[in-house]
Amino acid sequence: MIYLDNAATTKPSATAFDHAKVYALEKFYNPSALYNEGYALQSELKKARSALLCKVADETSFEFIFTSCGTESDNQAIFSFAKRGNAVTTAGEHSAVAAAFQELKTRGVAESRFAPLDKDGKVNIEKLLALVDDKTSFVSVMHVNNEIGAINDINKIAKLVKAKNPRVIFHSDGVQAYGKIPFRLAKEVDLYSVSAHKIGGLKGVGGLIKRKSLVLPPYLIGGGQESGRRSGTENVFGIKHFEYAAEEKFSSLKVDYERLTTYRENLWESLDKEVYTRLSTEDGTPYILSVSGKGLRGEVLLHMANDKGLIVGTGSACSSNAKNRYSKVILACGYDEKTADGVLRLSFSPQTTAEEIERAAEILNEVGRDLARRMK
Repeated sequence: MIYLDNAATTKPSATAFDHAKVYALEKFYNPSALYNEGYALQSELKKARSALLCKVADETSFEFIFTSCGTESDNQAIFSFAKRGNAVTTAGEHSAVAAAFQELKTRGVAESRFAPLDKDGKVNIEKLLALVDDKTSFVSVMHVNNEIGAINDINKIAKLVKAKNPRVIFHSDGVQAYGKIPFRLAKEVDLYSVSAHKIGGLKGVGGLIKRKSLVLPPYLIGGGQESGRRSGTENVFGIKHFEYAAEEKFSSLKVDYERLTTYRENLWESLDKEVYTRLSTEDGTPYILSVSGKGLRGEVLLHMANDKGLIVGTGSACSSNAKNRYSKVILACGYDEKTADGVLRLSFSPQTTAEEIERAAEILNEVGRDLARRMK
């Protein structure tokens, strides 16, 4: 089976599992316990926190808070700071942000404003800034779009937003960027969400990177873990697995970036242009190639490919149960419903091979041509 749906989730790293399993089978204690064995785990959490943070941010300016997933991190950022005036985001956000912004409106907490996307999937910066005013309390801009792969220059955008309103809290969903593209967070970025299972870690572990000077209200209240900012017994095994998976991923980040860029372009060049239209641009993440079957249904193509041994996606897995048939992100890029209906998202990992890319192209061409013939 060829797996090209890595934007949805990745295979957990076996090497990281071997290193971390001691925390599941032997060092299984509650890190909040007062006895030595439990208390000793606090230093392990501190080590993991530092290791995960230093990959993308200055430890003197930022800190790392463990959560259960990227969605929780996004929600904590949004509901902790979008409490007055208006909050601004983009039309291309993951549902963890988009739905939370809709909830702000439902609760009457803050006015929700959505900046449009350009054709390439990036936010239109000029129109985003036009939505920011002296009443804006919060701005959230996704780093890498999870459906089309567009990369927003969040450091640049954060600086421009702060120049217009210095009081704004700036957040970015970095789930598809962390461990995949090279970057360092600028001081203007206040909050940044990450997730373990997108880079070979385990599901159920995420993080919220926070500027140290920012006072973060707790979103989950209880035992006061994470210095009172996120209650709940820490998943030490999952956290250590995240640490080791990140170490593995970042050690080859630049090499993987270049190789997967080549794979992405090779796959596109091998696809039948009479059947598929490219949606992802060349300057996007090398981990995602989005295409659309001309006049075809992406969901049908997905199942046909699956029957031949290829797993792909049609967009955000977190929105697969949504009532709306068409991706809001694709429509926001300016594509029509017919194009949105045919979307396939092909996403890679460092474990993807050249042979798999070649075979994937063959399968996609086979099923695409077959379905096109049936549609005539």
